[in-house]
Amino acid sequence: MFYDAIRNDHGFEYDPFKALVAPRPIGWLSTLSVDGIANLAPYSFFNAMSQSPHYVVVGSGPRKDSLRNIEATGEFAVNLATFDLREQVNASSAPVPPFVDEFEVARVSKAPCRLIKAPRVAESPVCLECRLFRVIDLPDDEGRANDHIAIGRVIGIHIDDRHIADGRVNTAAMRPIARLGYSEYATVSEVWRMRRPP
Repeated sequence: MFYDAIRNDHGFEYDPFKALVAPRPIGWLSTLSVDGIANLAPYSFFNAMSQSPHYVVVGSGPRKDSLRNIEATGEFAVNLATFDLREQVNASSAPVPPFVDEFEVARVSKAPCRLIKAPRVAESPVCLECRLFRVIDLPDDEGRANDHIAIGRVIGIHIDDRHIADGRVNTAAMRPIARLGYSEYATVSEVWRMRRPP
């Protein structure tokens, strides 16, 4: 089949776009408001964008608490969403008012970051400390910017030592989860290698 992505005339009950760009890593963002309230939320429009220097990008539909905190403070942390933490990741997606601390909703512990004020998820095996580079509004056909992307420069990285062996990170052992389409997810558990041509 083919369909016009501008008209979005696919004919399905649900838009298949997210099921086609998959799997996508989940950016489990922790931020801190200017009032000192911690925020924790998962974003499935997320990925790494640059090798050197390191940049990550996160997409947000309407301006949610995470994006408002990022714009106000200029920083955020990305915690690795794993299979063992899947229920906590899901709980942190609940729509709650800005004064609610999602760390408490998700029942996860805060750990301090080294270079930013926002806390990180202590139970997560990886955290990327980020400084905001830029927020870009993504306009629709009428010029309304209902969607936005935040680009962050990674300035600090935490890795649980249990997942480091022989100078390599054992990604599969951390069992990161990824978003597919609809309400479907995947878990990284099998790894295979393939060398690129020289």
